[in-house]
Amino acid sequence: MRYPDTVAGTFIERPNRFIAYAEINGKTEKCHVKNTGRCKELLIQGAKAVLSVSDNPDRSTAYDLIGIYKGDMLVNIDSQAPNKAVAESIRRIPGFESADEVRPEYRYGASRIDIFAKAGSTKKLMEVKGVTLEKDGTALFPDAPTERGLKHVRELEASLKEGYEAYMMFLIQMTGPTAFSPNYDMHEEFALEVERAQKMGVKVLAYDCRVTEDTMSLGKPIDVVFRDYS
Repeated sequence: MRYPDTVAGTFIERPNRFIAYAEINGKTEKCHVKNTGRCKELLIQGAKAVLSVSDNPDRSTAYDLIGIYKGDMLVNIDSQAPNKAVAESIRRIPGFESADEVRPEYRYGASRIDIFAKAGSTKKLMEVKGVTLEKDGTALFPDAPTERGLKHVRELEASLKEGYEAYMMFLIQMTGPTAFSPNYDMHEEFALEVERAQKMGVKVLAYDCRVTEDTMSLGKPIDVVFRDYS
């Protein structure tokens, strides 16, 4: 996926989930944050930022905050980007190579699952979670407790009983981490449910991304690591 117009800036502050201030060309600008997660380890005063220019002249914010540099590593924080990047490359993902129908936002149970696909008579569901948290080379999700995410995992588990193939995709919005793990310290119930889902037959995947200041695309698969209780 590509952003048509981006600019560089410096992050100043984030007074609430939706709004941030950044310095752009020497001027303080009010920006929309395209991620409601905490991103506390990224949104640090003085961090280099990437912003996309809004094409809506009537908006109160002329820019969207879409990326932050963590040292030399650029992290895309646009929560809409993961679904777009996966949809663009869905047939590169094992199990979806021969999909003859792909639909977004599929109503299943009490949820909208991100991707529905069909290959012949086989029906497939995929829920995509964007990952922006990294620690010591491991990507982690979530960065805040996620009851919504927990519900999605349970919906995928239920779909197995109805004959669907079910996939949980953790898309790491950066290049660099060599492994992914559910964030047990942040939301143990979610992490344990992902473990349970995999044992039931849900395919748990993690891919990194190729990220530039105006693009993000599906990268390569990386290892999924669960906690060792031995």
